[in-house]
Amino acid sequence: MTGTDDEISVFRALADPTRRQILEDLRPGELAAGEIASRFPISGPSVSRHLGVLKSAGLVHERRDGNRILYSLAEERLAASVGRFLSAVCPEQIVLRRGRKK
Repeated sequence: MTGTDDEISVFRALADPTRRQILEDLRPGELAAGEIASRFPISGPSVSRHLGVLKSAGLVHERRDGNRILYSLAEERLAASVGRFLSAVCPEQIVLRRGRKK
């Protein structure tokens, strides 16, 4: 299965554990860039690069509030990208899980 460049950027972004942790940290809601950076033992510029990769992949939204940059999870994009992949690779599991929720 080959993915589009769009899908490839999502999975490249998800390949890094720091970026996956950022996405998890954003699950409860919006965080400022500085708040995100303070959660990691790496430099602020490194965290900024990770946020840039996530933004380029469409996995986070960015908005300015004064001099702060706030990030939030792009849940719909993440769910759609991973969902398409899972539906192609293991469609039976997707159907089974949907059936259990009812």
